[in-house]
Amino acid sequence: MTTLSAAYFERAKELIPGGVNSPVRAFKSVGGNPVFIKSAKGAYLQDVDGNSYIDLIGSWGPMLFGQAHPAIEEAVRGALSNGFSFGAPTYNEVLIAEKIISMIPSVEKVRLVNSGTEATMAAIRLARAYTKRDKIIKMEGCYHGHGDSFLIAAGSGVATLGTPDSPGVTVSTARDTLTAVYNDLESLENLFKANPTEVAAIIVEPVVGNMGLVIPQEGYLEAVQKMCQQYGALLIFDEVMTGFRLSAAGYQGLAGIQPDLTTLGKIIGGGLPVGAYGGKAEIMDMIAPAGPVYQAGTLSGNPLATTAGLAMLNLITENPGVYAALEQRGSTLKEALSADLKTLGLNYTINQIGSMFTLFFTDKAVNNFSDAKTSDTALFGKYFKGMLDKGIYLPPSQYESWFLSAALGDSEYDQIISASKETLRSL
Repeated sequence: MTTLSAAYFERAKELIPGGVNSPVRAFKSVGGNPVFIKSAKGAYLQDVDGNSYIDLIGSWGPMLFGQAHPAIEEAVRGALSNGFSFGAPTYNEVLIAEKIISMIPSVEKVRLVNSGTEATMAAIRLARAYTKRDKIIKMEGCYHGHGDSFLIAAGSGVATLGTPDSPGVTVSTARDTLTAVYNDLESLENLFKANPTEVAAIIVEPVVGNMGLVIPQEGYLEAVQKMCQQYGALLIFDEVMTGFRLSAAGYQGLAGIQPDLTTLGKIIGGGLPVGAYGGKAEIMDMIAPAGPVYQAGTLSGNPLATTAGLAMLNLITENPGVYAALEQRGSTLKEALSADLKTLGLNYTINQIGSMFTLFFTDKAVNNFSDAKTSDTALFGKYFKGMLDKGIYLPPSQYESWFLSAALGDSEYDQIISASKETLRSL
């Protein structure tokens, strides 16, 4: 019997490249066809065929309090009657800028955009203008959106396409993107030594979510910042994923590091499309119309997105204990899954920090992209399918982080652990 999801996917492939509007959704790296989602509430997704799933994606991070939180829904419903988009300033833009600046100490001024990709593209343009240098350094396996400069040894969905670099990225663009190994200071220092006056900025996910979850080793980020200062480069933290996900001040708040620029997304729209970049006022004042660096967007600061984002950030400040609670939940889940994996003698590594989590099917510690690529992706595909069949919706790629939400309760965690145990025994 053909499901509605299968029928919709066949129709989608006739109209949309690959049948999806973002590659990882195609399920290519895990096999099978994607599930089409109809609705979501709290801890659950429901597909068009009436199946219910415990949500461990959370729209790739922003749903810290679960899907369609009542406070955010109420705020958006209230804003709808005032209009959807103006292409003109609204006071909510001022309020959300004020909120972001109050929560992240390194951000003195902020510019709203429409996506994380827009934020990272604008941030490196700004860094190049400020330093009057051309080259940037990124880390192998870190994904900063689909801007040309970033599709060099990228992670996320790019990692599952079979080619690390996308056709259409010019040789000259690739030449200005230098790639170091995450958690490897020697590889970074070698790049600086070879290009001592040419590097405008390092852009890095302080905690990586796009090669699966990879956590910085002790002292790594501090040393990266020191190297930037030594060679006159800016430090850009890409916190599109980790911003407000791991603490109320982003991961930089936990690490006690203040980068020169920070990119944000996901959570600051409460699930609606939005992004932002911000940092030191001296740097940000180079952005037009205050300065010569051009960046614009008709939908930037969209009233619905800023309304949802303000509601989300207010939820965070009103519930400061959410991060400690999710850290405890994540740690408990890691222990439970580890016990089953160990009992069955399977090769595995679990990386977990706060509400971010990845199970790698490898016996290596995963500290960088090369380590992540030792994972048995075929085995992960079987694990994914087994979990999906049991009502647990994981990211459909080995190279993506899972996201826990405050909407998950004891019952849901029991179901996740039970489904994992049953799936692992069938592998």
